[in-house]
Amino acid sequence: MSKKFKILCLFLLIAVILTAIINLNTGFLSLNLQDFFQDSINSQIAEIRVNRVLVMLLVGISIPTSGFLMQEYFQNPLAGPDILGITSVASLSVAFYIFFSHDILLPEFLQNSFLSLSAIIGSLLLMLVLLSMSNKFQDKSYLIIFGFLVSAFAGAIVSLLQFYAENQSLKNYILWSFGANNMVSRNQIIVLAILVFIGLLICFKTIKPLIGNSLGSSYAQSLGVNLNHLKLMIIVASSLLSASVTAFLGPILFIGIIVPHFCRLIYNPAKLWQQWILNMFLGMVMMLFFSIVAEKTQIPLNVISSVFGIPVILMMLLKQNKV
Repeated sequence: MSKKFKILCLFLLIAVILTAIINLNTGFLSLNLQDFFQDSINSQIAEIRVNRVLVMLLVGISIPTSGFLMQEYFQNPLAGPDILGITSVASLSVAFYIFFSHDILLPEFLQNSFLSLSAIIGSLLLMLVLLSMSNKFQDKSYLIIFGFLVSAFAGAIVSLLQFYAENQSLKNYILWSFGANNMVSRNQIIVLAILVFIGLLICFKTIKPLIGNSLGSSYAQSLGVNLNHLKLMIIVASSLLSASVTAFLGPILFIGIIVPHFCRLIYNPAKLWQQWILNMFLGMVMMLFFSIVAEKTQIPLNVISSVFGIPVILMMLLKQNKV
């Protein structure tokens, strides 16, 4: 492990701690240290802020990891967790639930559970479709094109549902799509943490085969890499990591593309496992920073990520075009 990598990780770790502390102190009320550790008038607000920091840490780990896997597998710096339509189909599933379940009387905790479950089920169904289609596409680029088509189709269906939706249902969907990081409960965070942990375990299993895959399919097969099994693990891990976040926070766009890009800029060349670690550290810093901006400006989290991400991706496209 190089000295530069150690220093970079230490710097990012300090940045994570600092942004987390700032996040805990950002809000309408100023809190004391005892509010976080003892029962007080503001203990409930303190719990909300702790939950906000925890969920941002999980998002910062999962979305960049999903984008890292996509980019390394497809060898395309513009690939991301939403590139295969996973985020769009998760949003479509939530739209169906919100627009067609308003007549069903359910307790609030069950409504939140079914909302999250609908996003995960939609993503898993798409994952099964992707697995079946991946066997028919020998070229990886065709799978990306298929993902774009799925995203466009899902977006069209969501627009159609919004056109015919009632006012309250439309409002509920829009609020969900903005990403309310303050509304995630501790139980939801536990479920999200479990799903992210499973996704990270699968990701860990893919690092070594990805190294062989980056050197070419023939070379990878000569090393004993099962390319079909690798494809399966990449799709499952990316789907699980991105769908779990989408279920609880709505679609977090562009973070899965720009974080791996920045990691390659600040430390390259690097081993894949080093890039993965940097992606998780930088992802946590970026999401905590976006959370602070969202609290200060009252602008939805997903709007901030899009406003930040679009110019970065445009610069990436211009840079590639020059090369």
